Amino acid sequence: MSAGVALVTGAAGGIGAAVTRLLAECGDTVVAVDADRARLAGLVASLRADGLAVHGRHADVTRAAEVTALVDAVEESEGPIERVVNAAGVLRIAQALSLSVGDWSDTLAVNATGVFHVSRTVVDRMVTRRRGALVTVASNAAGTARAGMAAYAASKAAAVAFTKCLGLEVAPYGVRCNVVAPGSTDTPMLHGMHPAGAAADASVAGDPGAYRVGIPLGKVAQPADVALAVRFLLSEEAGHITLHNLTVDGGATLGV
Repeated sequence: MSAGVALVTGAAGGIGAAVTRLLAECGDTVVAVDADRARLAGLVASLRADGLAVHGRHADVTRAAEVTALVDAVEESEGPIERVVNAAGVLRIAQALSLSVGDWSDTLAVNATGVFHVSRTVVDRMVTRRRGALVTVASNAAGTARAGMAAYAASKAAAVAFTKCLGLEVAPYGVRCNVVAPGSTDTPMLHGMHPAGAAADASVAGDPGAYRVGIPLGKVAQPADVALAVRFLLSEEAGHITLHNLTVDGGATLGV
């Protein structure tokens, strides 16, 4: 993959951090974006100590003006953004009938509206340059009903649909837009859904009472597994792939 400037949102999270590291190791100058200043600073310090070209930028992807200012600043300081990864995400667990308005709004704001703001701001510039690649990190829940995850699933489904529609519209300009849909991944988000130490076993076993299939490969994903899929879709090797949804879930959704 030829080196360039990459922007990764949600960079302080488990998958976002893995994507940031991998792209930097491949030679990109990576702008790591997150709303959590402390975690972002820790990530950037760690990666820069390893000699990687990573720069941290604090921003709230739900705010259009902040996103525009962020992209302007990055392109002025680092150069044209060649690759963008939408990895910012939040999860609010609740049954649909008891889901609060605030949790619904917050989830859609980050997981869907954030993708809208970042994607169209960066891709608008890519269209002018007639090159660029975007990957949205969604979820296998976007296409498979999950009890207690109505807001999350709906937000990820919206992000998938938006990314594909955007990709269709900008394909004539040489800009590719794809989706990576992880399943259960060894991140703080997954561990927050289960009692301490039980996340991996519970995910692999599944839950028939909640109509949830287990994981045929017998293991949860590591963030690096998802990052490798993201890197592939951003790379020249995927140069004829756009509007694609690559599922990385160990077979948990049975290939559907």
